[in-house]
Amino acid sequence: MNEIDRYVEKQKSPQKEICRRLRKIIADTLPSVKEEMKWGVPSFGGGAFYVVALKDHVNLGFASKGLTKEELKLFDGGGKTTRHVEIRSLQLDRERIVKLIRLVNEKQK
Repeated sequence: MNEIDRYVEKQKSPQKEICRRLRKIIADTLPSVKEEMKWGVPSFGGGAFYVVALKDHVNLGFASKGLTKEELKLFDGGGKTTRHVEIRSLQLDRERIVKLIRLVNEKQK
């Protein structure tokens, strides 16, 4: 079991299951993506994406470098260098998540 597996497995439900699902979506969308622990949370693509389990939800975070003002509106929350999507249940919007992963992946190249 690696560090990311340990991080995911220690979460409570439904955060644990949401983290598992997000990790699979990222791997399915970007099969060669590198995953590592960074900033104490699972990170993917050299920090282009991250998953953080919080008290009552999970954030899928994205580096916002290179995104236009219109593209930034596709995300929840607002930060100077990252944006995120807040996920509160297993009924997540896979289509939206895949679209955002692909968008950010292209901008980070």
